[in-house]
Order: sequence, then structure tokens, then C-alpha cells
Amino acid sequence: MPRRWVTALACLAALVALACEGGTSAKPRPTKSSPPSSGPGGIAALGDSISTGFASCLLLTSCERNSWSTGDGLRVESHYQRLLEQNSAIRDRTYNHARAGARADALEGQAKAAVRDRPDYVTVLIGANDVCRGGVDAMTPVKQFRADVDRGLRVLRTGRPKARVLVVSIPDLYRLWEVGHDDPRVGRAWRRGICPALLAEPTSTAPADRARRAAVRDRIDAYNAELVAACRAYGSRCRHDGGAVHKVRFTLDLLNPLDWFHPNATGQGRIAEVTWRASGLAN
Repeated sequence: MPRRWVTALACLAALVALACEGGTSAKPRPTKSSPPSSGPGGIAALGDSISTGFASCLLLTSCERNSWSTGDGLRVESHYQRLLEQNSAIRDRTYNHARAGARADALEGQAKAAVRDRPDYVTVLIGANDVCRGGVDAMTPVKQFRADVDRGLRVLRTGRPKARVLVVSIPDLYRLWEVGHDDPRVGRAWRRGICPALLAEPTSTAPADRARRAAVRDRIDAYNAELVAACRAYGSRCRHDGGAVHKVRFTLDLLNPLDWFHPNATGQGRIAEVTWRASGLAN
């Protein structure tokens, strides 16, 4: 065989091998890249029973999978689930430090726990138990409530200065009385001692009972005003929901049928929806 043929065959073989192996000098074929991750890198919830999903699983206990803030269940499109669509890195970075029965004076300790978790986004919903701790005289004074909230937020601002904070308004508990006080099922549940400052003797029209309910309504309004002011004092990393939760027109179908006070899964979903719009994180 002529030498030039041997050389040509050798070159051809080399080219075939290069094609089969992908070629070390060939440029790699471009691949479709994932969209860049965005949004906070972790989420923590602070507050009371509402943020724990209390009674949303048809038991009078916390049910965090239905939490409007950090829930991972299928029935509520929580802030965590919405953020997960933006940034898959938060999958194992959700922390719920809210506790059933917590008042504003528990916020500082919850914030310290959250700082240790290093979240980039923190939700705060507190205040209902400062009203519902007993009778009207037992409600937390407004100045004390503000001081308690400020202490908790100060921990966050010092420990996680770059984290985003969402402060959520207290639901309109007076609205719950309005929609439920004539329903016998609801009255029987409330007689177990649920928020007596507001819900004791729910059908009474006596002047003292009307005045008691009005005092609770006014105290919630005062707390909500302090939450706005506390968030403003925090600085640009804090956002208030603009009263979104307080404006929710709760009906009985948004409450659980055990205590007719805490939101059911549908009610948790409604809170998630209105607060997400207010959070500034929606794409």
C-alpha cells in the first residue's frame, strides 16, 4: 500500500475516534442553565399560635405544616413554598419559633433563637394573646407591648442586620365575635374560656359587655399602630403588611370547627396570600 494511503487512513481513523469521544479540543455543546436563584436564603417565623398553624389539622394543637409562614403542607401555599420556587436552597432552611400562647414579651427569646439559625427572612405575627390573656384589666398595656416588640426587633436588627423582616398586623378579633356570636356551636366552644376579654357572654347586649368588647377592639387597634411604628423605627429592612391581615373579612368557613377562633387551613392560606402580596418578595 502506498505510503500516502497509509497516512490518509491514519488521519481518517484519528478523526473518527475524535468524533466518537467528543474531542478534547472541540467546544462543549451549550446546555440550558437553570434560572439564577433569587429571594431570601432562609425563613423563620416568630409569634403565636397563628403562625404555628394551631388547630388547622382538626386537633387543638400546633400543626406547622399548615403555617401561613413556614408550612410545607399541600393545603397552604405558604411564604416558604413561594420562596422555594424562587430559591431551592432554602429547602432545609425553615425555622418556626412561634409558640401557642406567646405574648409580645416572648418575642425577644424567639428572635434570639432565630438569629442562631441565620435566616434571611423573618415573619412576625404577635399580639392576640396580649389581648386574650384574661379580662380587660389583664390586657398588656400599650406601652409595654411596644417595648416588648422593640426588644424582639432589636435582637433581629443586631443579629441579622441584612435580613428582611415582615411585621404582620393582628387579625380583627372583633370581627370573629361579629360573625360567630349568634351561632350556638360557636358559643359552646367559646364558653371553654377562649379569649374571655372579648368572647365571654357572646350573646349579651348588656352595656358592660358591649363596653368590654369595644375595649378589646380599641386595644387591638392601638397594638397595630405600635407595630407600624416599631417597623418604621427598625429601618428599611422591615416591612409592615399595611394592615392586610387585620383587613381580612374572616367568616366561619375560614375558622377551625373546634374552637372557632384559629384559622383553618383555608384561613391560613388567606393569611399567606395577603401577606405575600404585602411582603415585597412576589415576583
